[in-house]
Amino acid sequence: MAGSSERMLRLLSLLQTHRYWTGPELAGRLDVSERTLRRDVDRLRVLGYPVDATRGAAGGYQLQAGASLPPLLVADDEAVAIAVGLQASAGTGASAFDDAAVRALSKIVQVMPPRLRRRVKALQDYTDRGPMYGPSIDAVLLSVLAQTCRDDERLELVYHRADGERTRRTVEPHRLVSRGRRWYLVAYDLQRGDWRSFRVDRMSEPRATGVRFRQRELPAPDAATFVSEKIAALRPTTDVSFVVHAPVEQVAAVVRWWGTVEPVGDDRCCVTMSVDTFDWVVFVLASVGAPYEQVQPPALAEHLRRTGELLAGRG
Repeated sequence: MAGSSERMLRLLSLLQTHRYWTGPELAGRLDVSERTLRRDVDRLRVLGYPVDATRGAAGGYQLQAGASLPPLLVADDEAVAIAVGLQASAGTGASAFDDAAVRALSKIVQVMPPRLRRRVKALQDYTDRGPMYGPSIDAVLLSVLAQTCRDDERLELVYHRADGERTRRTVEPHRLVSRGRRWYLVAYDLQRGDWRSFRVDRMSEPRATGVRFRQRELPAPDAATFVSEKIAALRPTTDVSFVVHAPVEQVAAVVRWWGTVEPVGDDRCCVTMSVDTFDWVVFVLASVGAPYEQVQPPALAEHLRRTGELLAGRG
């Protein structure tokens, strides 16, 4: 019975992505026969989950978009992940998110089993989260954007460009992306006939139109990559490299997606980055805390020398 319950939770989790699953694909994900899958879908329907089914060679299953669902059941690790996500939401720069996250977190923790409550309490007590500064974002606006992304529903909005001009847009929303201190909506702009990344803090008057659409192919591996590439194209960058006297794993944990780290010998590695300011390199080297050499270009070496003198009180 425990195996069946866990499988039902997994099935519900897959269906709640609101994508269309073929029968063989969904059965393969659950490692069950299609006959067992049909029985599990019937059980979900009995519980009140509206699952649409299509017969035939291309038949499959999909959860009805926008349907009123019964209370969501989550697995232990999912419950902890929700609590941790709410904890991290406080201080994201979204107005009303801080208080709303605290209220939601307190409600979720209260209904958790004691074993999960202890895990979340430990994470709260032994995690330090630094402040995040950035433009204030309306939580209601974010929720409207997220829902239209989920339901494949066209969205009308007013966008305030950097030069102050207000333009009314109709877009096909794809995904929300958080980068640094800002939120972006990746969407297909019907007026421009192309993909765009819109800063959420420059949006106003969002309205879901009720018109559904089929998602187009994004010209990037994913939405996060699309936003990163757009941001990089808007500002000049400089290619830099330097060798650090530290293990690859230690350096890569600091550099992360900002660049690449390759071994060049015992406990040495070469870092290459494309930066809009040399201060990113200062941050990486200070975080690693190890000697470095072979700095390129020469302007970076000079910047590091002057920064070192300043920090040593000789600037």
